[in-house]
Amino acid sequence: MSDPAVPRRPTLDLRSLTPARVALGRSGASVPTRALLDFTLDHARARDAVHAVFDAPCLVADLRALGLVVTEARSQAVDRRDYLRRPDLGRQLDAGSVELLARHASEPCQLAVVIGDGLSAAAVHAHAVALVSHLLPLLAEGGDVAIRHVVVASGARVALGDEIGAILGARMVVTLIGERPGLSAPDSLGAYLTFAPKPGRTDAERNCVSNIHKAGLSHDEAAFKIAWLVREGMAREVTGVALKDESADRVPRRIGTALPE
Repeated sequence: MSDPAVPRRPTLDLRSLTPARVALGRSGASVPTRALLDFTLDHARARDAVHAVFDAPCLVADLRALGLVVTEARSQAVDRRDYLRRPDLGRQLDAGSVELLARHASEPCQLAVVIGDGLSAAAVHAHAVALVSHLLPLLAEGGDVAIRHVVVASGARVALGDEIGAILGARMVVTLIGERPGLSAPDSLGAYLTFAPKPGRTDAERNCVSNIHKAGLSHDEAAFKIAWLVREGMAREVTGVALKDESADRVPRRIGTALPE
């Protein structure tokens, strides 16, 4: 038993600070019924997010309403079952998409944006259009960066953006994609940036801005980080481990300006 003469330390309610499963309590050797039911519900939501239908036409319409030129494409994964069992197929365009994108690649461009369903179409539907709407004015500042192509890709893995970017002749590609659902965030969006995209690029050659969702990184915060990385990546001609995210400390430079001494 505790000594009544020793004052008890105030208990911090960690649950008010994080959506993670902390301070659940205990019922015998197990967790309370409420905690178990909450876990079961969140697990079901995560599974539903993985198998949710990707409404590409609706996404295309919303992006065109922002004044963007949008093209649809798809990977070699013929259905969701195929996509989940064969990750490699989600990294390669089908023949029809290669031909379609080649017709749109009239001349090289600075920036292409790929929006893919990934492992959570729910995340893309919830956040992609809002994020792009926040990103556009940040990129337009100074008139030195413009999104020339937007591609909505079904059955997409992150690396699909490399092939798309290469076909379109983009200096950089930003791939917005649904992240693997977690028990606290089934609708988390990720942004992956790759300079000089081409098939075979590795994850070490990309920058990632992740956890874009209601309880995570907000649309305006994520857009600022992405815009900073786009400008710095183009100025330095590199992304990945060689480009550290210092957006909280520095103002992004105009494209073509020299690095500070």
